Amino acid sequence: MVVLAAGLAALVLAACGGDDDDGGGGNATAATPSTGVVSKQTVDGTRVLVDSDGKTLYSADVEKGGRIHCTGACLSFWDPVTASASNADSASMDLGLKLGVVKRPDGGDQLTLGGKPLYSFSEEGPGKLEGDGFVDDFEGTHFEWSAATTGAGSGSSGSGSSSGGSPYSGNSPY
Repeated sequence: MVVLAAGLAALVLAACGGDDDDGGGGNATAATPSTGVVSKQTVDGTRVLVDSDGKTLYSADVEKGGRIHCTGACLSFWDPVTASASNADSASMDLGLKLGVVKRPDGGDQLTLGGKPLYSFSEEGPGKLEGDGFVDDFEGTHFEWSAATTGAGSGSSGSGSSSGGSPYSGNSPY
């Protein structure tokens, strides 16, 4: 009976979940179930946006104001983050950010941060920040990619590289 009661108590405590204190580890997240976008803190204190798979989200200055230039071959490396306008509004409230939606040339809706369309990097796994600072060109358009940050401890780490070896190598920031 005592073993059963102890097991039940452990289940109840586990179901209640933990608090938002990250225990000093710096990985507290602010969840937005409506879009699957959360913020994660990197080891240098920057808070970046990640998708539901844990992949870092990026934007390019060339697309400010919602002008989508990442089409064609660009889409084989950069995956658009999709969301509806109502989901973006809900996520904006949850994260305290200016998220929105822009229509893609293919007719789909893409999530934006500060008017810049958001993408995940297809060559990067969860918990990585390898596309930050990466530079590439597609169909005559020059892209410099930056991790989408919340502004808290913000700043591009510039860990991406386009010279020598694989341009996607880097350290896991979180």
